[in-house]
Amino acid sequence: MERDEMQREGMTGAPCVGIVMGSDSDMPVMAKAADILEELGVPYEMAIISAHREPDVFFEYAKSAEEKGFKVIIAGAGMAAHLPGMCAAIFPMPVIGIPMHTSSLGGRDSLYSIVQMPSGIPVATVAINGGANAGLLAAKILATSDPALLQRLKDYSAGLKEQVVAKDAKLKEQGYKAYLQNK
Repeated sequence: MERDEMQREGMTGAPCVGIVMGSDSDMPVMAKAADILEELGVPYEMAIISAHREPDVFFEYAKSAEEKGFKVIIAGAGMAAHLPGMCAAIFPMPVIGIPMHTSSLGGRDSLYSIVQMPSGIPVATVAINGGANAGLLAAKILATSDPALLQRLKDYSAGLKEQVVAKDAKLKEQGYKAYLQNK
């Protein structure tokens, strides 16, 4: 997100989360992380960088992330899924990996590649295509030192609870058959 976009969305300051993906085909999943960060007022920067096709660009991105002020990187990758692990090998702060669903193995290949990191190079890993949870986890990490963000997260959670309560009330009022028809 560019600085002028952040200001329009009410987010100020330098991006503190980097969102990086290896291909634009990952964008629908990565956009869910961005949407959550925007909703919570967390400034971020998004990039498409292939660790395999442009390693020099990738290394510069990961090496400069701390200098840019990033506190967390969210990295999405499919198949061999090296991007999150390589970010974690270079960037000294938390990296959250999002395994992408793949046509050949349904994303299990991505999941195993990201979650099975060697000792000393941790990557927090969310579910396959878990963009929203990656955004929430990044915000929760940042909220450990940001009371205002922590309050926004509490408000977000309260909103989720309210949604479930409203759905239950609708079910009780209509019965399950009508609920399914009107969903």
